[in-house]
Amino acid sequence: MFLRCWCLVAFLIVSTILHAQDSLVKMQNKTITLKEVVVRNNLNVAAFIERIKNDTTFYKAFRNLKVLGYTSLNDIRMLSKDEKVTASLYSRTKQHVNNGCRYTQVMEEQTNGDIYDKKHHFNYYTPGMYAGLFFAADTICGETNIVGSEAFSTSGKSGLEKHKEQLKMLFFNPGKKIPGIPFIGNKVAIFDDEVATRYDFTIDIEAFKGEMCYVFTCKPRTDLTGGEKDKIVVNDMTTWFKIDTWEIVARNYDLSYNAGVYDFDVRMEVELTKIGNYLVPKVLRYNGDWDVVMKKRERCIFTATLFDFTL
Repeated sequence: MFLRCWCLVAFLIVSTILHAQDSLVKMQNKTITLKEVVVRNNLNVAAFIERIKNDTTFYKAFRNLKVLGYTSLNDIRMLSKDEKVTASLYSRTKQHVNNGCRYTQVMEEQTNGDIYDKKHHFNYYTPGMYAGLFFAADTICGETNIVGSEAFSTSGKSGLEKHKEQLKMLFFNPGKKIPGIPFIGNKVAIFDDEVATRYDFTIDIEAFKGEMCYVFTCKPRTDLTGGEKDKIVVNDMTTWFKIDTWEIVARNYDLSYNAGVYDFDVRMEVELTKIGNYLVPKVLRYNGDWDVVMKKRERCIFTATLFDFTL
């Protein structure tokens, strides 16, 4: 009993010492906590934040899917209010790439409920967005994996194509303003001075599946007022970076907002891997609930597992 108590006391002392060695850095309106191991690594915090703000490797990983062959296991489930599966799709698809063109071959498919309409189009918005990321039903030619200086734009787009572009902005450019979404655009710009005051940022070093990584976490401050909480969209954003190459290993999101005319509550997890010189996504998990006026609420979970990449 005495030994157990002594071990507990020792643990609390060590934890207190380590916590005390954490360091707070103030950059404009951003308060950043550097964990003790990061402090000892003499990390250039300003350069680190700028790298995160301007990172294109995450988007580049998905662009690489346009020039590589791969097999994908697709598991999509639409849920009712009580979380029962009302429609689903499970498939194994293979993307073939040849002479600058790509197309998707369906190797296996099982469906339930009304996942498709009579024309074999998705009956739901979320699976349609999924298909836009991973399926090429018709042969598509002339695409590249090049990431330009202006990777995203809603100019000239409308309807579903505009919404796809806005989703890409939210997904691939975290922390930047999204034009064209009422009531929310600048609220996701977590690095802008006005918005950054509502968040705590933390930089740490930890192992992610056996690989040591820098970990950048953004969460709302715990002392926000009710009015400030109403402006929160990013509940949690955590990104793991390779220490030596700064490539993103994984990223998790937890996003929610209620604007009256629409609301959403979405969680996403993405893991990346390296195939030759190409960084690519290998697992993507989504769990989302969203509703827009004049549309039926959608609750969906999906998992994409990518493998057997070919150059």
